Amino acid sequence: MAMAAGQARHLLRLGCAALVAGLALFEAPPARAQWGDTYDQSQGGYATPRRRYRDNYYRDDGASARPTRRYQPQQQEAPRQFYWPWEERPQQAQPQPDPTYRPSRPRAPAVADAPRVPKRRVARPAPVVVPPKPAVAKTEPSTQIAVFGDSLADHLSKGLDDVFEDNADVAVIDRAKGDSGLVRKDVVDWPKAAEDYLAANPKVRYALVLLGANDRQPIRDGDQSYDPLTDRWREIYRDRVDALVKVFTDRKLPLIWVGAPPMRSEALTTDLAAINDLVRERVTRAGATYVDVWPGFVDDRNRYTPSGPDLEGQNAKLRTSDGVHFTHAGARKLAHFADVELKRMMGTAGPAATDQPVAAISATPGPGLDGTARLDDAAAIDRQITAMLPSLPEPPGIPALPVKPLAGPVVPLGRPETSPGGALMNARPRDGDASGTVERVLQRGAPATPQPGRADDFRWPPG
Repeated sequence: MAMAAGQARHLLRLGCAALVAGLALFEAPPARAQWGDTYDQSQGGYATPRRRYRDNYYRDDGASARPTRRYQPQQQEAPRQFYWPWEERPQQAQPQPDPTYRPSRPRAPAVADAPRVPKRRVARPAPVVVPPKPAVAKTEPSTQIAVFGDSLADHLSKGLDDVFEDNADVAVIDRAKGDSGLVRKDVVDWPKAAEDYLAANPKVRYALVLLGANDRQPIRDGDQSYDPLTDRWREIYRDRVDALVKVFTDRKLPLIWVGAPPMRSEALTTDLAAINDLVRERVTRAGATYVDVWPGFVDDRNRYTPSGPDLEGQNAKLRTSDGVHFTHAGARKLAHFADVELKRMMGTAGPAATDQPVAAISATPGPGLDGTARLDDAAAIDRQITAMLPSLPEPPGIPALPVKPLAGPVVPLGRPETSPGGALMNARPRDGDASGTVERVLQRGAPATPQPGRADDFRWPPG
């Protein structure tokens, strides 16, 4: 029993000693380095800690505190009620409309017992269709116009057909052949073809020729071949032009030779201009008429243009996409150049050419079968009304004005008209200088004699 009590006291002393040692171990250790401190080995440990924290993370007593993250709205000033005259008043922002807002349409109240009325369909007026112009039957025309040449002559004949489409007395005969010319006789021998046709059709009164677009190629004479526009080529080509013109002059048939137009190819255009000059020389020498259509299909710089003014002055497409042939408006403009000379011949020709004046060859339909004017013939009705009105007597003392001709004399612009003495043929004869004023003023330099009442008359008294 005593031994047990001694062991218990011994264990109690050991426990107290262990407790004291444990408390000694748990004493506060020296300050350690914090985050951001530097270690200085010369001082034997860590250096003084650096404070890298924001000031608002600490209270006034130095203890750490959690930063407040609550949003503190700024207090807005109350709107001012008074502004000085030089101050600008702030404009209130207008509320923006909501793009998703769609106003709803008011709906009519539904009536269950009301009968449903069908909608009436308004009948649309039928489109006005202009009836095509009735074609004038040309059964026995008194005047036939034959057109010879290549594919461009085909466009010429179509344009002339539009000119005389309302005249039953004039018919245009298309004798054109594509890919033909005066160079290759194996395609078409035009002097022989024209002579055979005129012999078989004696009613032809006028002839038109348009050739040259396919003649820019070597020409053969026997076994020899000559390049285009060489000296020998020009001689042979002149002879063939003369041979074709002779067919019409021998029959005393009026001939109009239409020159070739410019093309889109610059090289072809240059050669066609030289061919036109050659043809113009031979045609005018033979007494026939040459028509130059070149100015009607070039621009202001004398270059090819696919479009230009038509007969009505409106800008239209005149040439096709190949740069050679014509559109409908271009063919009509091409025919206009020949039409002017053609109607001039019709008006000045004798009975062999036509039995009626040029005024009768127009685009106005004649009267009906009973001799009265038709209702759709406005020109004939106007003439009939004019004939029914009494003629007013001409007041005395007023001389009749001379009738101005439609065209004046043809005057060449490139050739000066001079007499053998060097003076102009149409110049007014020079008046004599009887008073010697010209010699005294222009040669000696003396002042001219002032005329009474003129601004340079300084005599006093005046007069």
